[in-house]
Amino acid sequence: MIAPSRLGRFADSVLVAMSGGVDSSLTAALLAGEGRPVIGVTMKTFCYSGVEGPSRTCCGLDGIADAKSVAAQLDMPHHVFDVEEDFTRDVIDDFVSEYAAGRTPIPCVRCNSFTKFRDLLRRADGLGCRWLATGHYARVVRPGAGRPELRRGADDRKDQTYFLWGIPRRALDRLLLPVGDLTKPQVRAEARRLGLDTADKPESFEICFVPDNDYAGVLRRYLPDDHPALSPGAIRLEDGSEAGRHPGYAHYTVGQRKGLPGGFAEPMFVLEIRPSSRDVVIGPRTSLARSRVVAGGVNWLADRPAAGERVGVRIRHGAPIVDADVLEATSTGFSLDLPTPQAAITPGQSAVLYRGDLVLGGGIIVSAGGPLASRVPGRS
Repeated sequence: MIAPSRLGRFADSVLVAMSGGVDSSLTAALLAGEGRPVIGVTMKTFCYSGVEGPSRTCCGLDGIADAKSVAAQLDMPHHVFDVEEDFTRDVIDDFVSEYAAGRTPIPCVRCNSFTKFRDLLRRADGLGCRWLATGHYARVVRPGAGRPELRRGADDRKDQTYFLWGIPRRALDRLLLPVGDLTKPQVRAEARRLGLDTADKPESFEICFVPDNDYAGVLRRYLPDDHPALSPGAIRLEDGSEAGRHPGYAHYTVGQRKGLPGGFAEPMFVLEIRPSSRDVVIGPRTSLARSRVVAGGVNWLADRPAAGERVGVRIRHGAPIVDADVLEATSTGFSLDLPTPQAAITPGQSAVLYRGDLVLGGGIIVSAGGPLASRVPGRS
């Protein structure tokens, strides 16, 4: 059994974001087991009637039903709030515009940064809740009189701080993350012990509004048929020669190998997407390596690092944290030098900075070099 002391002891009520998965279910159960007043909330993010396939995702209709079932088990109130309009504006519209511009966005970062946490804080206020809790694998540390800090989850394989760098810093003052000290097997074991309906529910990895990972299919619903992102273009080698044709650059992302022309002495990868000419540039793996990262649209969750400081950076989900030297860090962006060049630094993905396990903040990758960008299109 998990010791209640891990969660701290606060008398005030807690709003728990419940996706219908085991992590948020256990979060609610642990807090309710503390004797706290707990209210469950699930967000309905978009209209499911026009999209096939997402019902079993964390944000799908099954997720809503599972969240309601666990709330009933715990004898706690549960609300479903419709945030479709905000989600469409903040996440889906951004997804479409970023792919149309040749970048590769991360909808979950966008959702947490712009839709979920801001709305959850507002809902918490409306329901009279002092605290907000989620099932993310991350930790909030409150160091005495200092400001709360976001730190990596105890299980690095499940750490989700990569998706949380954009949340409002003020959210840390009210945020509880009960499963951040646990591993996934520990979470499932405790959920089974408590008899939660979601204890053995499979994890969902797909984007909730992208059935079958068909990104281009989503774009076709929102963009005109003749949009450049969905129009044929050239696949070129680094020297500019044409190696083949593609059906639309929205089908490709930096670092991709699948779907490229064959017949070369070594495997080829996407190196660059050029929306203005509709070219997709390919080359060998060695050409993917870059030693410079430029990011914009930054959000700092701690004091920003100084120029010359060595920090850690994660440039994509699941990638290791690697050393980086800060060239510049401002209120709007940062640029880094990587002592060990990294492959597939992809515009539109996140670059998250760490000092040890402390999350300093993050931004959206603009390029693997060039001048510091002050703003990322689509982010305000």
